[in-house]
Amino acid sequence: MTNTFSGTEFSSTDLAQFIDHTLLKPEATAADVQATVDEALGLGTYSVCVSPNMLPLQLPDSASLKIAAVCGFPSGKHASSIKAAEAALAVMQGAHEIDMVIDVGAAVEGEFGKVEADIAAVRQAVPAPTILKVIIESAALNDEQIVAVCRAAAAAGADFVKTSTGFHPAGGASVDAVRLMSETVAGKLGVKASGGIRSREVALAMIAAGATRLGVSGSRAVLSEGAADSESAGY
Repeated sequence: MTNTFSGTEFSSTDLAQFIDHTLLKPEATAADVQATVDEALGLGTYSVCVSPNMLPLQLPDSASLKIAAVCGFPSGKHASSIKAAEAALAVMQGAHEIDMVIDVGAAVEGEFGKVEADIAAVRQAVPAPTILKVIIESAALNDEQIVAVCRAAAAAGADFVKTSTGFHPAGGASVDAVRLMSETVAGKLGVKASGGIRSREVALAMIAAGATRLGVSGSRAVLSEGAADSESAGY
């Protein structure tokens, strides 16, 4: 679940392999999504993350780019059976990874068994090798709730915990939340930082705190900023 790069002297190629290049705006068109896919291919990001109704995507046969789709997005206030069906359909249509949103209210209420059952329902619908990431909206939770939700995700068989949708008014990823999530899962799950990562400096700070994947919409700016290899990489 972990990347092994250390320090801050990443090439753009290294950093790109942490990135899920993301387009989840509700007004996004099919042309916008195709442009995002083309940009991800050009930048060499690990994956592209899109809304499920934009699937299937058209990729070159030789492409190694992974496809991620969101589930129960952005509120998480969907029946578990609906989330499971949405995830299963996305995988049928080509998604390699699913980023699901928990019921944040259940976590706030301390109903962590309910959170675990919700995640488990999606996990059952999309078993391995599909990668399941669990969006916890860390900015809306206190430290104890973050720890408990991460433990629920691990117990339910998830592959990653993820900070944020990027749509919650409480905010997106923070270094403190990423560090706490990383300490809690202790290398058994990956940690995805998402929401508000708009510079190379912030991206590297999230990685230093323990992030093993980054959700980024402005990937070109993040990868080009201060990168000595940007010209040779064609950015």
